[in-house]
Amino acid sequence: MITTIFSKSKPINFLIVFCILLLSFFMLGFKFTENLSVNYGLGEKIAMFLGAYFSVLILHFIVVKNGLSQQNNIELLVVALFFLAVPQAFISLKLIVSNVFILLALRRMISIRSKKEIIKKLFDSGFLIGLASVFYFWSILFFPLIIISLLFFSESKAKYYFIPVLGLATLIIILSAISVIFYDNIFSVFPQRIDFSFNYTAYNSFQLIGAITILLSFGLWSSVFYLADIKKKMRSYRPSYKIMFVACMLASAIIIITPNKNGSELLFLFAPLSVIIMNYIETITDNWFKNTFLLLLIIAPIVLLVL
Repeated sequence: MITTIFSKSKPINFLIVFCILLLSFFMLGFKFTENLSVNYGLGEKIAMFLGAYFSVLILHFIVVKNGLSQQNNIELLVVALFFLAVPQAFISLKLIVSNVFILLALRRMISIRSKKEIIKKLFDSGFLIGLASVFYFWSILFFPLIIISLLFFSESKAKYYFIPVLGLATLIIILSAISVIFYDNIFSVFPQRIDFSFNYTAYNSFQLIGAITILLSFGLWSSVFYLADIKKKMRSYRPSYKIMFVACMLASAIIIITPNKNGSELLFLFAPLSVIIMNYIETITDNWFKNTFLLLLIIAPIVLLVL
């Protein structure tokens, strides 16, 4: 029944996802107020929620336009459930904005498959990831994904590998000019200190341990089948699936080294991991097992919020 509801693109699917995100957003202020380091105003809170919902829509666009699913909306449900499991994803407005830019860059990278306007897409990708790093520095770790994407798509022209750097350099020049105009200093708008940490004591709570366990267990199990199934995809689509998997690995790297571990950094993992889990669900031929798998994915976040 669950898979039937999300088997096709319907307005009700987007409404369900909207409601789940709204519940998650309210649960942050209701149950996890101790995690809030900034008291955002109403306008900023609305911007955070809309930014999160917009990121879900971008993910859906990427999946549909690049043939990453069998024309269903299961990735919408999965990513919404991740938000429900980790309401802390709404903690930082800057991180939400950064994630939106990363998804936009990911969209441009995957669209290289069409072999059209490759230079423009590479420039945009470098520029967007640079812009994402302005809001959350460690999102710069997604930059190598542009080069990896070129390798996956077997693009051998040397000039292509310099275009993303040019896009990033263009952003740096623009930011430097803004810094000079407003602060009389070239470096004022750039991070003055780059921190990292391998201290994970902040995750020492039942809810976060449970949420990370959900992401790891469902993610690792699905990844095994996801990687095995890539060989069965059409040759032209395989690089897109590989890009999503590498994006998942890079998001995990950010989680490992980020200095402020409060759960919000898990947001970078939501989009690529939801695609991996969605593709695994599509490979399940037994409807009973498929619905049971999804039901467990639905129940687990609810249990975390209730306990």
